[in-house]
Amino acid sequence: MTEIPPIPQERLPRHVAIIMDGNGRWARQRRMMRTMGHKVGVESVQVIVRAAREIGIEVLTLYAFSTENWQRPPVEVTTLMGLLKTYLQKELDSMLANDIRLMTIGQRQRLPGDVRRILESSIEKTARNSGMVLNLALSYGSRAEITEAVKTIARRCADGGLSPDDINEGVVSAHLQTAGLPDPDLVIRTSGESRLSNFLMWQAAYAEIYITETHWPDFREAELREALRVYACRERRFGKTGEQVKAEAAESASGP
Repeated sequence: MTEIPPIPQERLPRHVAIIMDGNGRWARQRRMMRTMGHKVGVESVQVIVRAAREIGIEVLTLYAFSTENWQRPPVEVTTLMGLLKTYLQKELDSMLANDIRLMTIGQRQRLPGDVRRILESSIEKTARNSGMVLNLALSYGSRAEITEAVKTIARRCADGGLSPDDINEGVVSAHLQTAGLPDPDLVIRTSGESRLSNFLMWQAAYAEIYITETHWPDFREAELREALRVYACRERRFGKTGEQVKAEAAESASGP
């Protein structure tokens, strides 16, 4: 692949979210067990986290395990939980050395106890880091997240702490698990599928979508940089016309 020149910082997305898909298909093409695809996929996680940190991404959210993934064969679920535990144990020193703060969204209480303890310990130990946020979506589903947010808002209204007339998009966002993080600017999905799969559906309302045929175990730094290059070439209008966006950019560049 041709070397991709550096992208100016102002053209980089603040928040990149990745649907890591294709581990099983990668393994099947090589006549391997699906679990081998997951193991090699962990190597891609390590590479992409470090590359994102070096490039200057503020937040990297990885869709590691969905609420629907609990339906997979028990041996596969056990393997995935074991790989998560090993990853957290091995990468803690790297996160500390590279100023990476670990966060998580999802139903943490559903994770095995040993995995949950290591996850919570890593979150605590990296809490003061500020170089990049690594946000792992674990046992995560956007519909479940939004449902819980609605319940909390409803309870606040019932208790008199919030008026229904005061509910707006900001209030909803503040009750989601990603509160305090910028919405994703770029959502990458590997392995060619073209759907969000219950991932950050509220937060990704205006995200740019990048689909690649590359399976996750083969997605490395060059592929990430290509996704960022494509993103940098897109015009983000947020409902405005292209002319309005260009005029606003020119006005901003001219200064006061």
